[in-house]
Amino acid sequence: MKRVIQFHKAFVPAAIGSVALIAFGLVGLATKGINLGVDFQAGINQAVQLAYPAADIAYSGAGAPVLSISDSTASVVFSGASVESRTASWNLRTVGTIADLAAAMKTEGIDVSIRDGAGLSADLLVPTFQGDYALGTDPVLVHRGAKSPAEAFGSIERVREAMQAVGTVSVQSVGDADSMQYLIRVRDDGTDKSFSEKVPSKITQALEGAFGADKVVAMRTDYVGARFSKDLADNSWKLTLFTTLAILAYATIRFKMQFGLGAVLAILHDGLMMIAFIVWTRMEFNTTSIAAILTILGYSINDTIVIFDRIREDRKLDPTAKLSGVLDRSISETLGRTIITTVTTMLAVLSLYIFTSGGIKDFALALLVGMVSGTYSTIFIASGFVYFWEKIQDKKAPKAASGQLATKAAR
Repeated sequence: MKRVIQFHKAFVPAAIGSVALIAFGLVGLATKGINLGVDFQAGINQAVQLAYPAADIAYSGAGAPVLSISDSTASVVFSGASVESRTASWNLRTVGTIADLAAAMKTEGIDVSIRDGAGLSADLLVPTFQGDYALGTDPVLVHRGAKSPAEAFGSIERVREAMQAVGTVSVQSVGDADSMQYLIRVRDDGTDKSFSEKVPSKITQALEGAFGADKVVAMRTDYVGARFSKDLADNSWKLTLFTTLAILAYATIRFKMQFGLGAVLAILHDGLMMIAFIVWTRMEFNTTSIAAILTILGYSINDTIVIFDRIREDRKLDPTAKLSGVLDRSISETLGRTIITTVTTMLAVLSLYIFTSGGIKDFALALLVGMVSGTYSTIFIASGFVYFWEKIQDKKAPKAASGQLATKAAR
């Protein structure tokens, strides 16, 4: 016979510990607040890459060619009324060095004046992130990345230092440290009506002041307006509330009210635990955090329903048994399944945490914390609530019965 662990004896200590942790989180929420991302506050997201100026490219012939550089290809599309439309392209991984690429472009009438890195591989060229370059007599500047970690000249600490003069800024590293790519978020407090026009150039100027002229490449710029951020925040809370109510309705219909309330209490516990973790670790709270919380709520309720199903089956098999014994047996019977499912999922999420960066890394970390909390709350919070509910009802039943007898005797 499978060993039955007496989980019910840990319900009270678990409840006390959870209350203490949640209270700790609420204190942090009141004193430190949440580190809101620009998703929930107006501002600018600007992705930048620090790189070396590689070459100036110009064209003085007929037509209006457009240069595009991707991770593996450089291409020029020739078009115009006086030229035949055609495309010239070069594989950056096989064309050779930057000097070799310049020579190949020369045959197409494109002038390439190399500033730095002529003997380096052409695949170090930085892609044209924010749109292709229209070539003309005024040269356009293309950049190259660092050839090795030793050549990397930027760091997140120095970027944060440079951004102090811009305003309320958060800086996040994107990709490998050697890539020198950063996501810079600047909050809009609403005092400057031309904020979205001024700030991108301020970011570039501040970085060039710290790292040198022409060493900053703007990869992407996104602006989040005040109204949009407010609507997003409101919709996120509504979505979370709707999810909670839907779970309550489902669990109540499938089981009983106390089971539904126990399931909701467990997912509220998980949500508050994750909020406490986000508050005290100063992890940025954004739409990815909302996605992580909703994912954990679904994961937690799934585990809870499995245990509640087993409790219902075991009560039918032995209706005279004490609820504490039924709970202990049901949780013990599903414990192996719970551990295997949780560990298997955590291995996948752990891989995300180890091998990714930026928002995905934060998402994975939040999921890891949430899965531990979800497994714990299913066993000790949801089941514990059902246990205490039944104990309270059992205490009320004799009092109600004695009251009815006393009424009959008085008659």
